[in-house]
Amino acid sequence: MAKNQLLTVVFEGEEIGLLGYDENLKKSSFQYNPSFLKTNKWLNLFPLIIRRIQLTQVFSQFHSDTFRGLPPLFADSLPDMFGNIIFKTWMETTSKDFESISVLEQLAYIGNRGMGALEYHPSKKVPLDATIDISEMAHLVKQVLEQKQSTFEDSMNHAALLTIFKIGSSAGGMRPKILVSENIATGAIVPGDLLTDIYHRHYLVKLDIGDQKGYSREVVEYCYWLAAKSVGIDMMDAKLIDNKHFATLRFDRMNGSKIHTLTVSGLTGLDYTKPADSAYENIFDLMLFLKCPHKDVEQLFRRMVFNLVFANHDDHLKNHSFVYNSDTDAWRLGPAYDLTYSLNPELNFLNHSRALSINGKRVDILWKDVEAVAKKYAVKQYKKVIQEIQDTIPFFVKSALSHGVPKRIVDLMQRRMMG
Repeated sequence: MAKNQLLTVVFEGEEIGLLGYDENLKKSSFQYNPSFLKTNKWLNLFPLIIRRIQLTQVFSQFHSDTFRGLPPLFADSLPDMFGNIIFKTWMETTSKDFESISVLEQLAYIGNRGMGALEYHPSKKVPLDATIDISEMAHLVKQVLEQKQSTFEDSMNHAALLTIFKIGSSAGGMRPKILVSENIATGAIVPGDLLTDIYHRHYLVKLDIGDQKGYSREVVEYCYWLAAKSVGIDMMDAKLIDNKHFATLRFDRMNGSKIHTLTVSGLTGLDYTKPADSAYENIFDLMLFLKCPHKDVEQLFRRMVFNLVFANHDDHLKNHSFVYNSDTDAWRLGPAYDLTYSLNPELNFLNHSRALSINGKRVDILWKDVEAVAKKYAVKQYKKVIQEIQDTIPFFVKSALSHGVPKRIVDLMQRRMMG
């Protein structure tokens, strides 16, 4: 691909605008499609960072590893890790390494198969100084699709999941995970980045690959899911496959449609790796800016308390998302995800810093700090919420033990919980 190639950004079949990146100048750009602007549709599609104007907008401030030079809402579409055998093979045969692959090449590879609802198509407009044809990437996508379209498994089990894992996924994150679509009528599964219809259940599956000594992280996450659901935290339905792989329905695929979804980092440009940006209050303030209903504020507060009580330190800004309703042109807090015990229970952490601060603190957080947040954002009956979540610890312990998590591991986890 040319070092300053352009991609067309598409949403619900409409060309929204052109996204570009000039590697020489280290600047990205976005220009709305004038025809789209004239429709006056989806005024809140990109509520922050990108202005709704016809002029080309240039961005040079997003050069952290999180955004890689792109406006954050588009960087949200990039997987954290590719982990795709075909992609890696292609890079090796063309004498390329991951660092040499441009962000636009990666988005072109994702195309219409990414998380959320934004799609990236090669632009018909080619810069005059284009030096590499996009046909290389088109050939790679063809290879991937041919292999994925021929992959069909009778049911969702360990062997079937590993088959799909071998041909990769557009899902991000540090733990091995894949996207699968399960036929509602037959139970058969196919790679989950190909379909969006009402005839399949669309899952994100976290794989237990046996790398954790003595217990399964995926089983622990399932038990966290059980506990969170029991105290009224909004989460998608989930299940264990073969008693070890954690599968959760996707909230960016609902009722046969793609749902526009962005993380807090993607919406705001706040870098989830920077402590100065990482505070629960920033998420609450974002909800107020987006005019979310107050029940979303109460839901986030409940989620915050759960993460505190259950020692989930990895509740960073990319682990909180918002979903967009194209009919109402409004944003809502998305369902909770990635709620789990995030530390190694067998290591002795002293005052381990949390990803998100509460009342300006990442360690030694007290209930008066939680109370300060509750009062600032008018959360009523916050003491009841705290008590309900603390009272759920025995339920988690019972669930974890019944699902085969060793007692010594459960005991170590419980010691760090705020009961």
